[in-house]
Amino acid sequence: MGEVVNAIVAVAVIFFIFRWATSGSSSSDERRSAAAALGFRPKPVTQEMVNHVHAVFPDIPSDNIRFDLLRTGSVELTSNKILERGFLDAPPPAYYTIYPRAEAPVPRLPDGSHIASVSSASSSVKQPSLIERYNLHDRVDGVNFTPEVIEVGGKAKWEDTTEKREASLRERKAQMILAARQRMLAQRQKESASE
Repeated sequence: MGEVVNAIVAVAVIFFIFRWATSGSSSSDERRSAAAALGFRPKPVTQEMVNHVHAVFPDIPSDNIRFDLLRTGSVELTSNKILERGFLDAPPPAYYTIYPRAEAPVPRLPDGSHIASVSSASSSVKQPSLIERYNLHDRVDGVNFTPEVIEVGGKAKWEDTTEKREASLRERKAQMILAARQRMLAQRQKESASE
């Protein structure tokens, strides 16, 4: 009776060893090759995680986000890294052999429509010019500056109150906008004269 139990245990052990040695699980092979190529064991990352971080930080490339998520495995850690550093490291070339370049995701609004369609509709709306935004119409029509007279961004005097400092800043902004407008008009006149 004891020999039968030993024989069954031996067959079972041989079976599991054979199965373990011959089972070339593709997911474990991919993990091993990814770990070898990247230099760390990648954590599972879903597209939803990448989209979530990309929605909060649209200026960070999706590949950089995915690479950092493979390292950390956490949306919070990746977001904190972006907030602390302002950027994420670019993935190494080996990353692209395992994970092909990601297309920029097109986030969806809650109603199911794409943000791109909304942004294209809003881009057709005319943006106000700086003259309109800062109400400089009266100063544009009456004053004609020459480039020698305009000193933009000169040293400002430190005012005593915040209201005076704010007014001084607004005046310097207006002068810079008007000077830039004059330079643009002069450049256009030169271009039209040369044609």
